[in-house]
Formats: sequence, C-alpha cells, structure tokens
Amino acid sequence: MLIHKILNNNVIVVLEKNDEEKIMMGRGLAYKKKVGDTIDLADVDKTFSLSSHELSDNFIQLINDIPFEVFSLSDDIIAFAQAALKKKMHANLTVSLTDHIHTAIERFKEGIVIKDVLLWDIQRFYKDEYQIGLKALDMIEEHFNLRLPEDEAGFIAFHILNASGEDSLDDIVEITKVINEITNIVKYRFKVEFDEDDVYFYRFVTHLKFFAYRLVNKSVYNSNEDGLLELIKIKYPSSYSVSLNVKDFISDHYNYVISDEELLYLTIHIERVIFKTK
Repeated sequence: MLIHKILNNNVIVVLEKNDEEKIMMGRGLAYKKKVGDTIDLADVDKTFSLSSHELSDNFIQLINDIPFEVFSLSDDIIAFAQAALKKKMHANLTVSLTDHIHTAIERFKEGIVIKDVLLWDIQRFYKDEYQIGLKALDMIEEHFNLRLPEDEAGFIAFHILNASGEDSLDDIVEITKVINEITNIVKYRFKVEFDEDDVYFYRFVTHLKFFAYRLVNKSVYNSNEDGLLELIKIKYPSSYSVSLNVKDFISDHYNYVISDEELLYLTIHIERVIFKTK
C-alpha cells in the first residue's frame, strides 16, 4: 500500500483503486516515511473510510488537535456499539464521537462538568444506547485513568442514537420529549409507577418511539383496522379514555391528529402496560 499523504507520524492517507481515500492510523506509521513509500499493513492499527469529502476534511482537521489514543478508543467504542445494537453506524460518528470524548476529557481535567438534562429520559427510553454509554465510560477510564461523570454516558448515547438512524439530534430530543409526555399522562391518569424493567413497559416505549417518530416527521399511520377500534372501546374503556386524553394533548401541543389506527394500538399498549404488569 502506497502513501498518498502524510498527516503526522501516526496518520497517513492512501488511495484505493477507485481513488477513494482511506485514512490509516498506527503508532509511528509514517515515521521516516515520505509520500509514495510503501507501508506494511501489519503496522496499521485503525483504518477509516469516510463517505464524503466533508467528513474527510473534518476528520483531518481533528487529527492535529486530538491525540491518536482518543481516535483509537473512539473507534473501539463504535465497534462495540455496532456489535451490541447489530447495526452499522453512520460514518459521521467517527468525527462527532471522537471530538466529544476529547472535549469531555479536557473539560473534566479543568473541573468543568456539564449536566445532561435528558439523562433520566435516556436511561428510561434508550436503555441499550445508555448501557453502551456506560461501557464507553469504562473504556475511557481504562485508557486514561479518569472516570467521567454519568452525564457523559447520556451524551455518548445521544451520539450513537444520532448515528444509528436518519433522525437528526433535534429530532431525537423531540421524540424523547413526546415519549416522556405520553408516559406521564398515562402514569398520572392511572396513578401508577411503571416497572421500567418489565417487558410490557419496554413494548409500550418501543411503540411510542415509532409513534413519536411519525409525529415529528408529520407522517400519519393508516391501515385497515376493520372496526377493531369499536371493539377495543368496549373491551378496554379506561385505557381508551386515556388514549383520548393523549390524542387531545398531542392535537393541542403538536397540531397532529392521531388516527383511529394509532388510537387503536395506543389503547392496546396502555392496557397491557397498566393491567398486565399488575
């Protein structure tokens, strides 16, 4: 493999046959090397293939500001997240997560702690991503011998959420807000505290995530419910009543009309999360 560019002693750029640039990292990888020299792939610790020139440019800008160890650790965290969630992350996570971890470490050393106001919601509604955030704190502690505050697990979870789908960070914040509002309506109407480890609560929140996604993106869910809603009204009157409360709240606050199909499934999930767990 021939060196196309040398960014520093640890980082080089190579060209693939299709002229796609790849960034390779390894301690001392470019030491005493020059453009056109061959590198031994056994000396390469990390390889990054970024999908756009903008990402590549942002990545290259970070290289001179951020230690090699942070890039390497960030890549390990991303690999762990992809394996745990069984999905591939967007390439921009390499840039955003590396930059965040480096900034978080520097802030911590200066005694600056930033609170994540959505931490509680992330812990409840995005448990898998939050657990990855906690694992990331463990990995950071192991590499740099410092323990970042728990809020950073929430911030890392948000970066992972943002990179695991097509939602923007603003959309994720809004989706989380909608989920929290609806669960509060249900909780206060039935005067219960949810068992957040219960499978029915997990299914309820999963349903609300998809509903909130449709709300944020102004897409209405319609299917042929064949009069089932009329049956559900009779079978689950209290849950249906609360669903109507949710419908009114969403209409008033988001100018979004919940369809009969949405109302049907919302009623069923409320019934299950309230009465099955009892």
